[in-house]
Amino acid sequence: MPELRAMALAALQADSVAAKLAAVAEIENRRQQGSLNIDPQAQFSAPPDIPGRPARPRLVAPNHVPKRAIQSIQGRASTIHAIAHIEFNAINLALDAIWRFAAMPDAYYLDWQQVAREEAFHFSLLQAHLAKLGHAYGDFDAHNALWQMAETTAHDPLARMALAPRTLEARGLDATPALRARLANAGDLEAAAILDIILRDEIGHVAIGNRWFAWLCAQRGLDPLQCWPQLAQAHRAPVLRPPFNLDARRAAGFTEAELELLQQWAANRQPA
Repeated sequence: MPELRAMALAALQADSVAAKLAAVAEIENRRQQGSLNIDPQAQFSAPPDIPGRPARPRLVAPNHVPKRAIQSIQGRASTIHAIAHIEFNAINLALDAIWRFAAMPDAYYLDWQQVAREEAFHFSLLQAHLAKLGHAYGDFDAHNALWQMAETTAHDPLARMALAPRTLEARGLDATPALRARLANAGDLEAAAILDIILRDEIGHVAIGNRWFAWLCAQRGLDPLQCWPQLAQAHRAPVLRPPFNLDARRAAGFTEAELELLQQWAANRQPA
C-alpha cells in the first residue's frame, strides 16, 4: 500500500507545476479510497533537489520584486502572480511537514495532507485567473522567503509550527482583507472571490499550526507564550506589524493571551 510520507516527499520533488499538482491529487485519491498507509517511524534522507520547482519564476530578493499599480491589468496580474507563488510555496511547505518530521501522530500527517490539497486548489484557481489576464505562473519575478523559513526550521517541528503557519502564514490572515478590497475596487471581482476562499481555508491552516504547536509544547513541557517569541528571535523571524485581523486569528485558535502577546511583541520588537 502506498505510504503517505514517501508520496509527500516525491510530490515535493516534482519540478513542474503539473506534476506537483497531479502528485498532490493522487495522494488525496489514495486517501479517499482508503489505500494510503502512514508510517510515522519511517526515516528519510533529505534529497538535494527540494523543493522541486519549475525554472520560472526567477527568484530574487524580496525588495527586488517590483510593485505595480493594481488598477492596471498588468498590475493585477503581478499581484495575482505573487499570491499564486505564495500558494505554490505553501504546497511545498505542507508536503515538507509530512515527510520531514517523524514520530508524530497520524492526525498530524493527515492535517498537513489536507493543507497540501487545499493549497493546490488555491494555486489552481489563481493560475486559471492569471491565464484570463494574459499571463502564466513564472511570468513575474518572485522571492523565496517562505521556503527559506522552511529551511531554517528543518531541524525541529516545534520551530516549524511556530514560525511557518503561526507566524508567516498567519500574516495572510491580516493582509488578505485589505488586498481583497483593493482588487474588488479595481473591478476584479473574480480575484476577490478567490481571496475569500483562500482566507476561509487559511484560517483552518493556521489553526492546524496552532494545534500542533500547542501539542508539541505540551509534549516538551514548554510554555507556548514564552516559546513562540523565543523561537522567533532565535530564527530571526520577520517582525509582525499591525493591523492584525484579530477575528480571523481567534477563529484560527489564537488565545486572547497570545493575541495580547502578539500586539505587545509587535510594538516592542525592532526589525531584525
